[in-house]
Amino acid sequence: MLTIEDCIALSDLTEREIDAIAEHEHVPEMVAVELGCCLVHCADGQRRIAAFIRDDIDRARRHGNARHVAELTSVLRDFVAHHEGVYGAWNLGA
Repeated sequence: MLTIEDCIALSDLTEREIDAIAEHEHVPEMVAVELGCCLVHCADGQRRIAAFIRDDIDRARRHGNARHVAELTSVLRDFVAHHEGVYGAWNLGA
């Protein structure tokens, strides 16, 4: 039987990236793993994931949660650094 950790490892995403997708889409972690895995491997999907994370950053900023903004900014930087299909997606609008 596969664990959630196994599924995350197979998704080509990190747990932090999965958590950001779950936060953006308001879905359980396992659903975010499935969605993220599909997106990361399809045309324009990596840009969509980056947009999800940017939206999460904007929401955290609007709520005055500077710590979460910093965490998500780190997630976005790592995502962009590790996924070639995100060119042009790196824009925090800071």
